[in-house]
This record gives sequence, C-alpha cells and structure tokens, in this order.
Amino acid sequence: MNDTTNGASGTRIEVVMAAISNRIAARSLVPGARLPSVRSFARTMQVSVSTVVEAYERLAAEGVIRSRPGSGFYVCGPLAPLSLSEIAPPLERDVDPLWISRQSLEVDDTVLKPGCGWLPPSWMPEAALRRAMRTLARTGGSDILTNYGTPLGLPPLRQLLARRMGEHGITASPDQIMLMESGTQAIDLLCRFLLEPGDTVLVDDPCYFNFHALLRAHRANIVGVPFTPTGPDIERFAEALERHKPRLYITNSAVHNPTGAALSPVTAHRLLKLADASNLIIIEDDIFADFEHVPAPRLAAYDGLDRVIHIGSFSKTLSASVRCGFIAARRDWIDGLVDLKIATNFSGGQLGAELLFSALKDGGYRKHIEALRVRLAKAMSETISRLEAIGITPWLKPQAGMFLWCRLPEGLNAADVARACLAEGIILAPGNAFSQRDAASNFLRFNVAQSTDARIFEVLAASMRALGASV
Repeated sequence: MNDTTNGASGTRIEVVMAAISNRIAARSLVPGARLPSVRSFARTMQVSVSTVVEAYERLAAEGVIRSRPGSGFYVCGPLAPLSLSEIAPPLERDVDPLWISRQSLEVDDTVLKPGCGWLPPSWMPEAALRRAMRTLARTGGSDILTNYGTPLGLPPLRQLLARRMGEHGITASPDQIMLMESGTQAIDLLCRFLLEPGDTVLVDDPCYFNFHALLRAHRANIVGVPFTPTGPDIERFAEALERHKPRLYITNSAVHNPTGAALSPVTAHRLLKLADASNLIIIEDDIFADFEHVPAPRLAAYDGLDRVIHIGSFSKTLSASVRCGFIAARRDWIDGLVDLKIATNFSGGQLGAELLFSALKDGGYRKHIEALRVRLAKAMSETISRLEAIGITPWLKPQAGMFLWCRLPEGLNAADVARACLAEGIILAPGNAFSQRDAASNFLRFNVAQSTDARIFEVLAASMRALGASV
C-alpha cells in the first residue's frame, strides 16, 4: 500500500507527525530519545512504511527530530515548556475545562456562573471566619504569623480531622494525617509519590475535570471507566484492570462530581475486591463530605487505609481563600510523603491551619453546615424544576450537594449551547469537559447554588431554540 501521494496520504502523514509531536509534548519522548523504527511505528499506526518515512522527514525538516544515518531518528532538544492544552484532547478553547475554570475565576459579578464548582461568597460562613481571625489576633503567638509549620501540620487540627473521619468509619490516628495547602495539592503530591510517566490511572467517566489536567501534568495515561448512579461500572472497571494494568484509581467519595451520585455499599465492596486482586491504589477525594444528609460508604473505611488514600479540604464549605487540605494514608507511606512535601513545598501554611481549626471547633460552623444543606436542597429542587420546564432533564436527582448532571434535548451539543450562552455572559460546564472518552456531548453540569438567577434559564432556552431545539 502506497499512501504517501494522494489526498488521503497527507492526512495519514499528519496523523503520524501529530502522534510523535504529542509524545514529545507529553515527555514520553525526551531530548535525545530514539524514535520507534519506521517499520514498528508503521505497524503501531497501521499505515505504510513510506508514510512514516515521509512523516519523520517532515519532522526533521521542522527541526523537531534529527536523523543519524545508520542509527535512526532522535528527538532534538531542548523541550518546550509543558503545555497542558497541547497534550489534552482537542477542544474549542471556550469550552476547554481549563478555560472554563479561568473564565469563572477571572470574571466579575456581572457574569453568571452556573458552570463553576464552588458556592457563592454570600453562602460561605464569613462571620465564623471573622471570629476565628479575631481569636487568632488576640491569642495567637508570633509563630503563627511568622514561622513555618511542622512537617505533618498543626497537631490539634489533625486530631480533630481524625475524629471527623471516625464519624464515617475511617480509623486514622493523627500521625497518619498530613496537612496540605488544598485537596488539589494533595493529589499532586500523591501523583509525584506514586506515579512514573506513562503509568495508567483510572478515573470515573465523567469525573472532576481537574483530575484530567493534574494527571496530564504528570504524563499519566488516563483511562475513563463509565460511572453509574451507584459508582463505577464494575464490569467495565474489571475490564480496564485486566487490559491496562493501572497504578491508581482516583474518585470522589460521598457526593460525586459532576453527577451528584453516591457510592453504594455493594459497589464499594466489589470495587475493593478487584483493587486488592490487582494491587491497585485508590485515592478517595472527600471534599464534599459536609454536604451529605446521610453518609455514603467510604472506601477508606472498608479498606482500613491499606490501599485507599483519603484526602479532603474545606474550600467548598468554609473558604476557598483559607487554603488547607489533608492526606490520610498508611503509616509507612506518611514518612515518604513528608519528605516529598518538604522537597516541593517545604512546609504548610500555619496561619491557614490555625484559622481552619478555630473555625471548625466553633459551634457556628455546625450551624452553617445545617443551614447550607437546607439551602442547597431548596436550590436543587428549584433548579430541577426550571431546567425540566425547558426540556433539560437530570441524569439523577442527587440526595445532597450542589451538582446536577443534566441531559440536553435530543440533537443538541452541549459545547454549542455553552458557546452561545457564553456570548450572553453565562458560563456553563459542557459534559465533555468531564469525560475522558468524549461520551457526554449532550450533558451539562449545573451548580444549583449558582443557578438562582432566572436569566440563566431564559438565555438557555433562547440559545437552545436558536440551535434548533423545540423548547
């Protein structure tokens, strides 16, 4: 087969060139690395040898690779700075997950943000935080304002966290808990600790889109497993374990992002049985724990922190500005994690930990959470009614939390709807931002706490009509 001279050949050559360029961008091919032989790469790409030869020659002409006669082709150096957008699946920039976050963080209050992932500032316990700051100002020593914290983090806060985890059946002593700047930083540190470039990581499909970004930054191979109303599809999970031999699985416990689903006990037990048989490590992100009315199963409780690592923070319920999260893990891993924390961050923020501890032990936080659950339940019911009135239906009706995973009317693409609404000052979160398999093109995630303005639904309905839906 000669596919280097016709119209189709240009496409095949460009595909081969893109495959090599993506490997270089993802650091699986580093400066000086030898490229696969033309014959082996032709088999991998299922094209002719001549196509690969032409692709390599063009990359050499561009200065991306160079030829060594009799030896093969090698990557030129130095590497360009890492660009997550370049190694991500190709998406329009205005519906790319990183861009959604940037827009949500950068805009002013005139822009509506039903696609963002946090509560409005007016829903947060500002009074409790002010009391905590006043208390620290009166009673805190100079170390709190000027010195580094201890490697594991503030002992009284770790003791409090251990008690809170115990309420969910997780047995963890304070010396198994290490404070971090955030839940995101906790996952980043764990990826540094556990992964090598090219390792496979399983994620739910759909899942929190920043999991994708973090894993791409660590040059991991990401595999999505379909998510059901009771947890990951166990049959597909078993298939992925057999086929890909993953190192990690990252998921939410309690309230799932973006679906709002909760893990069932049966699925949890079957999942852990599979993980044990395949030596899989699980990172369980419990950031939405306080939204629950009735606690869902925790994998870490069933597992005893053996192969499950439990993480969390309070950025969704207390303050996104007070950066403090935690990792709970087996004792023999904590020492190595502390060393890595010192190497990459030196020490945690003592002021943030003190503020968090003061706010959590204040009775006002408990009252805030109780009121917040009621407020979210009301917003959930109202948002579902408003969406159903314009033909948008929830995948399920969550028992708790702020997220609603919704299906658009037949024939509509969520990216098109998001783009139309963005032009009207409304930021949405289209489904494929959360899907590693691009399997959610007709879904949107709504944050019900950010969906109280009637204009959102008016613009949505008008945008959908303009795109051909009958609303």
